Amino acid sequence: MDLEEQYDKIYRYCYFRLHSRELAEDVTQETFLRYFEHDYRLTSGAALRCLYTIARNLCVDVSRKAQPLPLEEFPPIETTEEQTMTGIAVKSVLSKLDDGERELLLLRYVNEVPVAEIGRLLGISRFAVYRKLLSASNRFREELRKEDLHE
Repeated sequence: MDLEEQYDKIYRYCYFRLHSRELAEDVTQETFLRYFEHDYRLTSGAALRCLYTIARNLCVDVSRKAQPLPLEEFPPIETTEEQTMTGIAVKSVLSKLDDGERELLLLRYVNEVPVAEIGRLLGISRFAVYRKLLSASNRFREELRKEDLHE
């Protein structure tokens, strides 16, 4: 398992759960500190599950203590106007989905976590993951269509 790649994915996961760069950085660092403190000797899949479980629990702890904040802007990247508008539409649509739907879409399509690992992480069968992913994807597409029609 490439820990540097996983660090970026765990950070992204924490950011979308916490909506704050600083909190996401802190939680990501704490996740890896806790992971290395316990000297886990796990297979790649189990290590991935362990990292996400630690990150998820830390995010829940932080969320209980903090007030929700709006999603911050990512650092400016030279983009075309179309890319900027697409990014704004995606952020808007994501804010309309519930936390569970956002989490599933992030894990599967952004962080590319295998369906079986998501199932183990969430404690549900892979078939339930497929159903929930399908539902979340359909809802995302529908909200994106609505967003596009209003412009």
